Amino acid sequence: MSDAADTSPVIMLHSGGMSGRQWRRLGERLAGHVVVAPDFIGCGSEPAFVDDPAFDFSADVDLVVARLEALSEPAHLVGHSYGGLVAVTAARRVPRLVRSIAVYDPVAFGVLHAAHDVAGLDDLARADVDPIFHDDDAGGGDAWFALFVDYWNGAGAWRAMEPAARDAFVRVGKKVYREVTSLLRDRTPAAAYAVVDAPALVLIGERSPLAAQRVGALIAAGFGNGRVEVVAGAGHMGPLTHGDVVNAAIAAHIAGS
Repeated sequence: MSDAADTSPVIMLHSGGMSGRQWRRLGERLAGHVVVAPDFIGCGSEPAFVDDPAFDFSADVDLVVARLEALSEPAHLVGHSYGGLVAVTAARRVPRLVRSIAVYDPVAFGVLHAAHDVAGLDDLARADVDPIFHDDDAGGGDAWFALFVDYWNGAGAWRAMEPAARDAFVRVGKKVYREVTSLLRDRTPAAAYAVVDAPALVLIGERSPLAAQRVGALIAAGFGNGRVEVVAGAGHMGPLTHGDVVNAAIAAHIAGS
């Protein structure tokens, strides 16, 4: 049975390198709603990504905005990591079409630059000390993912994954690399999100990198009606490792909105 009484649409956006299937269990929980979990460009069931150095994450935002505009009523937006960034950016672009927002560790790093958040920026810099991180040839490959995944999940996390899981990420690696390089150029300040009056829940993993925690606090404060919840014991992949807790928080937020 759905945790919510209404049938308003919910658009659920996945993290980088994954697909809309990430939110399958949440979709089941929100069965009373019209639930949409699209795949981003080059992910899931979408055609393979054709590498383009000019790619910007706004291309994925455009697709979400188009979906919002095609609906007959405002929708709830849900997102994790890259999907969280896309969700909050879409909300900022068309706030009238958003009923509520619930995001987990949105990678809206522009708020750190705008706030001159030294601690957050110093933590973020840990990810790019190795030249491979900005190498167009290596980007999205095994060595690049070792840096990327270990930043988010701790030293050795990439090598600890099952080979099949690593292969799946590498298959969409170039798209993830272009996502990351584009979002790191973002300089949108937290104040820009004040146009969004919809209730906004920002979930933060207790064990997520400091940069992600600082982004969550800043962007929640930037929203017109935002709040933060820390998910105890969870890291950046909390929607997967602590799915029951995260899904319950999101469902309750949607029901209360």
